[in-house]
Amino acid sequence: METFCSYDGTERFWDANLTWYTENPDFTKCFQNTFLVWIPCIYLWLCFPIYFIYLQRNNQGYIRMSHLNKAKTALGFLLWLVCWADLFYSFWERSQSIYRAPVFVVSPTVLGITMLLATFIIQYERIKGVQSSGVMLNFWFIALLCAIIIFRSKVIHALKQGASVDVFRDVTFYIYFLLVLVELILAAFSDQPPLFSERVNDPNPCPESSASFLSKITFWWISRMMVEGYKRPLENKDLWSLNKDDTSVEVVPVLAKNWEKEYLKAKKQPFKMTYSPKKADKQSEPNDEIREEAEALIVKTPAKDVQPSLFKALYKTFGPYFFMSSFFKIIHDILMFSGPEILKLLIKFVRDKNAPDWQGYLYTGLLFFCACLQTLILHKYFHICFVTGLRLKTAIIGVVYRKALVISNSARRTSTIGEIVNLMSVDAQRFMDLATYINMIWSAPLQVVLALYLLWENLGPSVLAGVAVMILLVPVNAVIAMKTKKYQVVQMKCKDNRIKLMNEILNGIKVLKLYAWELAFKEKVLGIRQEELKVLKKSAYLSAVGTFTWVCAPFLVALSTFSVYVLIDPSNVLDAEKAFVSLALFNILRFPLNMLPMVISSMVQASVSLKRLRVFLSHEELEPDSIIREPQKNGHGCIDMRNATFSWSKSDPPSLKEINLTIPEGSLVAVVGQVGCGKSSLLSALLGEMEKKDGFVAMKGGVAYVPQQAWIQNASLKDNILFGRERKEPVYKKVLEACALLPDLEILPSGDRTEIGEKGVNLSGGQKQRVSLARAVYCNADVYLLDDPLSAVDAHVGKHIFEKVIGPKGLLKDKTRILVTHGVSYLPHVDSIIVMVDGKITEVGSYQELLEQDGAFAEFLRTYANAEQNNTQEVPSPTEEKHMENGMLINEKGETLQRQLSVSSDTKSTQQNSTADLQKSGAEKEDWKLTEADKAKTGRVKSAVFWEYMKATGLLLSFLSVILFLCNHVSSLASNYWLSLWTDDEVVNGTQRNTKMRLSVYGALGMSQGIAVFGYSTTVSLGGVLASRYLHMDLLHNVLRFPMSFFERTPSGNLVNRFSKEMDTIDSTIPQIIKMFMGSLFNVIGACIIILIATPIVAVIIPPLGLLYFFVQRFYVATSRQLKRLESVSRSPVYSHFNETLLGASVIRAFGEQKQFIHVSDSRVDENQRAYYPSIVSNRWLAIRLEFVGNCIVLFASLFAVISRHTLSPGLVGLSVSYALQVTAYLNWLVRMSSELETNIVAVERVKEYADLEQEAPWTLQETKPESRWPHEGKIEFHNYCLRYREDLDLALKNINATVQGGEKVGIVGRTGAGKSSLTLGLFRINEAASGEIVIDGCNIAKIGLHDLRFKLTIIPQDPVLFSGSLRMNLDPFEKYTDDEIWSALELAHLKNFVSGLPDKLNHECAEGGENLSIGQRQLVCLARALLRKTKILVLDEATAAVDLETDGLIQSTIRKEFEDCTVITIAHRLNTIMDYTRVMVLDRGQIVEFNSPSNLLQKKGCFYNMAKDSGLV
Repeated sequence: METFCSYDGTERFWDANLTWYTENPDFTKCFQNTFLVWIPCIYLWLCFPIYFIYLQRNNQGYIRMSHLNKAKTALGFLLWLVCWADLFYSFWERSQSIYRAPVFVVSPTVLGITMLLATFIIQYERIKGVQSSGVMLNFWFIALLCAIIIFRSKVIHALKQGASVDVFRDVTFYIYFLLVLVELILAAFSDQPPLFSERVNDPNPCPESSASFLSKITFWWISRMMVEGYKRPLENKDLWSLNKDDTSVEVVPVLAKNWEKEYLKAKKQPFKMTYSPKKADKQSEPNDEIREEAEALIVKTPAKDVQPSLFKALYKTFGPYFFMSSFFKIIHDILMFSGPEILKLLIKFVRDKNAPDWQGYLYTGLLFFCACLQTLILHKYFHICFVTGLRLKTAIIGVVYRKALVISNSARRTSTIGEIVNLMSVDAQRFMDLATYINMIWSAPLQVVLALYLLWENLGPSVLAGVAVMILLVPVNAVIAMKTKKYQVVQMKCKDNRIKLMNEILNGIKVLKLYAWELAFKEKVLGIRQEELKVLKKSAYLSAVGTFTWVCAPFLVALSTFSVYVLIDPSNVLDAEKAFVSLALFNILRFPLNMLPMVISSMVQASVSLKRLRVFLSHEELEPDSIIREPQKNGHGCIDMRNATFSWSKSDPPSLKEINLTIPEGSLVAVVGQVGCGKSSLLSALLGEMEKKDGFVAMKGGVAYVPQQAWIQNASLKDNILFGRERKEPVYKKVLEACALLPDLEILPSGDRTEIGEKGVNLSGGQKQRVSLARAVYCNADVYLLDDPLSAVDAHVGKHIFEKVIGPKGLLKDKTRILVTHGVSYLPHVDSIIVMVDGKITEVGSYQELLEQDGAFAEFLRTYANAEQNNTQEVPSPTEEKHMENGMLINEKGETLQRQLSVSSDTKSTQQNSTADLQKSGAEKEDWKLTEADKAKTGRVKSAVFWEYMKATGLLLSFLSVILFLCNHVSSLASNYWLSLWTDDEVVNGTQRNTKMRLSVYGALGMSQGIAVFGYSTTVSLGGVLASRYLHMDLLHNVLRFPMSFFERTPSGNLVNRFSKEMDTIDSTIPQIIKMFMGSLFNVIGACIIILIATPIVAVIIPPLGLLYFFVQRFYVATSRQLKRLESVSRSPVYSHFNETLLGASVIRAFGEQKQFIHVSDSRVDENQRAYYPSIVSNRWLAIRLEFVGNCIVLFASLFAVISRHTLSPGLVGLSVSYALQVTAYLNWLVRMSSELETNIVAVERVKEYADLEQEAPWTLQETKPESRWPHEGKIEFHNYCLRYREDLDLALKNINATVQGGEKVGIVGRTGAGKSSLTLGLFRINEAASGEIVIDGCNIAKIGLHDLRFKLTIIPQDPVLFSGSLRMNLDPFEKYTDDEIWSALELAHLKNFVSGLPDKLNHECAEGGENLSIGQRQLVCLARALLRKTKILVLDEATAAVDLETDGLIQSTIRKEFEDCTVITIAHRLNTIMDYTRVMVLDRGQIVEFNSPSNLLQKKGCFYNMAKDSGLV
């Protein structure tokens, strides 16, 4: 090296006296010319190949030449020229016979070529669209650092007396130095975005991609949003668009594809040898499975079950990007140990009084630099992890959603809606959380090994004592983790059940209120909750033990190590260097050791989630091929079924047996039969919703489907009808008119732009059905499957729809139509009739043929159709035809009879507009919103919320835990201070005195610390359980006490959210966060106190740093909290859309609209992630700024220690710097925890927000409680009774005056929306009277408790609602009746045969919403409920709409017989059911028009007569 540097070999490469042992250090010339020049070159040449490949793969598009780029390139060339000027100067010297060392040729050559490379990279980056380059910035930075050292040396040399100066080389060097400095400054700026990038047309692009490198690593680019968020609460419009790589469109298909591959691989596995290659192409045809099974048996391959690996699919999708994070993690882990090593040097420096001062400053600078570098790298690492987590969640939600659309019915039964929603929310979240930890699996062992190595260097074999303690603690932690997992599974199960029950309660709240069953269900929920709390309590004790081991582990390790160290050999002296460096290392060790069990439990949780997801994603799918769908061609039939047998799942007995059926194109076919004979199943089979066991089914052309229970989206009425197709005005108008929707539009607050609530709450049953029909008609398919669409509408509307839409003259006259119906009057008009009995087709033929055959059908008709028959066959006369215009009846005088919006028993949120309002055109009315979205609260979380939580835990417990926290931290500080005193004991003859006394006090302080930890941990956890118990009871009680109007306004998603997400937060998250928050708060305070004791001068620095910290914190919390709120608000639509999709999956599939729904779901997920992404970044922004504050504390603690080193003992320096090193981590935790606490305590706020809303009247009032026999005769009087649905609406009922005598049978009729249902709602006080009163048997019902009233009335509601649970529970939740009574009620309700045929009889489990009973059967169950209660007053609301005529007759006769001496009030659409009633009340527009016996009314020829004529009864 020496000869390389100088011609004669006199120049030395390294001289320690010149560089280290001196007050004024410098490097040798040789070192400067070689090493310092080559470092930047080596760096760039090493980076180049990797970077080049990276740029080739990631092409962002091309950037135009800008001034910035031109400047960078020009300077690069100049630098190359400057370097080679030196080279040519050397050659020129040669020619002058001045011989220089080889270094003067080699170094400029290398440097010159490197500068050319740099210039090339600058241009190549521009072509590949890199706006700001980290590689180049680092290169210029390293080059400048090296140049500064040479620069200083040259200046010092030039200032020496009589020094020889090489003028040319010095001048070129100064120019080089200046150019590098300018290049560095230019490299810090970012270039313009590439041409044609998506960012250009994005209204609000994310600033990240165009930020400069420095801005990216310090997350400076988000500062603008932080400032905005501090000034005013952020709103949705302030959020940036997602980066393209994070959107659903990019992420989900990749995972879906990878999972598909894995799935097929696993499917093929067991049958390897049976597969000939030809067949392998057909992998994914599910109906091959049975054949494969058979083959596998023949060859006797070991058909072991190979599960497709979801993990592999995830790994393939996200692995590559995620591995970048591992690279950063390794660097960070190594840097972590720089702290203790530099601390060691620093303590040595303080002890050695002769060392030159600059060494101390060097150590301080190094400590600060390493800490800052560590910060930047760590947060880059976290950022990658979090973004991976975000993509994971997006992908999982997307995949689950897509799967839910194709999952078969049998699989749907195994996963309830609640469970599937949990997959999306809870399990996806688990993966998101795991992504940030998973690297700890290898990183933690690495950190442990490094730490142990350094400890061994420091203390020798006595480290093993500490290691032994750690190893002993591992199984303890493992046991805790296992137990926790077990409890978690139990808790999840309880939670699933509770949410499922809550879901049903909220869906059927109407029925609960009408039957006054709230208390029974409240008890059921609290029963489940009790189990859940038991588990929570156990987990609380466990977590206390966990925290105890967690906090005490480092101390026990230190104690055991130090005691072994000082006791095995008296000459082992515990000095400051050994003690505090070891302590710092133990502190580092503490993190991986605590993290490992956490990561493992997190992985265990994620593996549970992984399994749940895998099971769900492997569910069998519907087989699209079971029905051969051909495009419309001329064939002999449009629908062809031969020997087809269908069941609902593979294991079920067939529901449809040997169906043979050919339906010619364009014909209208009616399907009739008893309740539960398989009419709806026939349609489902045609849609491919059932398992085909056998036979052949073909269907030509597109399908439209109208289900029996209309499925309505939460969107505008228009969107419900268009269903994703473009709007063609004339067609749309025609459809509205044909479906009799025009009059409804006039009444809806903003015409067809009115928003319809979840499940269509603000439409009556009839309107829902008509909207559902309109959707089908608008889509213009070839085949129409209509499942009893006419049952829910009034007779005259039904007639209108049949004429205009379904019948031989309707809009659909050229289409193939299959109509399931109970209405006899339509049968003569159809082409053929299919009669079904018990899943078989018994007769097929036209109306006349079937009558002539004189089979079951003729029998059925004779009984029912005598009255109806005579008229319906006549075609209405033209004069009559004229009265119907736009589905509105027009009187002779031409006044419009306004059909008001029916407020079915389903709703009251409809606005009843005055006629004046209706004159306004629809366009003028603004779009009317019904449901209230979850609102985001703004501003700080009020201290009142914390106070609420403390009250919920109990004030005594709260204060006790604070005191225990204090004890713990005081003893912890004391023990470390004691250690520093111990290390400063002077050493006599190589030993320290009082070792035993020092050791025992140290131990005692540690023990007291442990006891305090256990105490506070237990109190906080138990307090948490108490609080969550109290809050849940409160919430449940309040929700059940809300009036019906509340449930219509509030989407059920919001309420379920309160019971699942928010309750879960209160159960398990808040207590943990409180513990960590208090812990880190006291830690920070303790550290500051220690540093102040050691170097009081720090007092000058701490206040400004504290202020800075406080500002950053406030900035951050304001933004972060709001982002968190926006995120949770945008989460609700994801789930509510998902819920909606699951409910309407069959409709979506029938219409083939899956793509559109997937698109909506994706965009909602992206909308949610748009709020989540900035909140991740803001976390990083904050952490970097805070750690900078922490690093400043380290800087000043060590700086002042160096300055006052002559007055400080090494022990104190060690103590203060080792505490300062920890401050960074604590500060970070503190802000994280304080903001976590604020964001999570919002859960308490949201749960409590339902405590202050208005409640319905009290359930029981002791003072006015009526006697137990009341009502004894059942006389009902209305006195000037008025009712309105909401304060701002018109009256729905106006001045009703009527008296119903006890035992009378009264029918209520009227057009849709005349106020029929309103009357019953008033009777049950679902809505309170606006004025006037209702008196039953002399008792004003407004004066008594709601339950006292509702228990004495019985209603059979329009929509039969069942709850999941046994049949018995559905009939008698309070268990008041004996089995015999229940059986007799079932017998009267004509259900006895059905129920006794079930395997479990009365304990037959009803599915969610009663889905395993047909709608007719559900209706009969409701009848059985009524028969059981047997009250004096019975209200029937359209109770027989969904039943066939025969059953209807049975029900009517049962009611006549059983309720003979009771008052019966019936709201009827089918007038024939009330012809034999004592009196009929005709309502119109909320007023009584006629009230008399049916025969009198018919003679009067008024409204009733007209209606009867419409129904063909006159």
